[in-house]
Amino acid sequence: MSSDFEGYEQDFAVLTAEITNKIARVPRLPPDEKKQMVANVEKQLEEAKELLEQMDLEVREIPPQSRGMYSNRMRSYKQEMGKLETDFKRSRIAYSDEVRNELLGDDGNSSENQRAHLLDNTERLERSSRRLEAGYQIAVETESSRTASCSSSWASSWSSPSSWPSLSLSEDTDASAPPDKQRRRPVLSN
Repeated sequence: MSSDFEGYEQDFAVLTAEITNKIARVPRLPPDEKKQMVANVEKQLEEAKELLEQMDLEVREIPPQSRGMYSNRMRSYKQEMGKLETDFKRSRIAYSDEVRNELLGDDGNSSENQRAHLLDNTERLERSSRRLEAGYQIAVETESSRTASCSSSWASSWSSPSSWPSLSLSEDTDASAPPDKQRRRPVLSN
């Protein structure tokens, strides 16, 4: 049983060495080869994970008195696997930054074009802001003059008692109501 584990260990060692080598080469490759290399490394990382699972199953089948030594090895292999995944992630980030720069055309000469474009957009934004501010001022002035006009109109209409509405009683009664319920209705008139 330990011979199976040792066979898996050898396979894991060879596979991790290949992965480490490929991870180191990813940032220096041309774009087409990088894509292939990234896909290849992903596949090999999956194989390494499967090997770790097989090794873990073998360790579980080892008698408890000798299992400790193999458990320690497994911990170190899992740590190594974690380090490989972290290194690969960093390599992919560097790769994705390069791809982003290629897609955006980000080279040293484009910074002046970007600066000019940014200045144009800033000026356009400032002009729009000034127009919005002017429109807001017009709205505020219109509202205040309308309010003043309405309040003066209201005040003048209520200033003389003759313009006040008067209340008179109507002789209009409901004929269908019993006599003790018939009342005069108030009517508002100017």
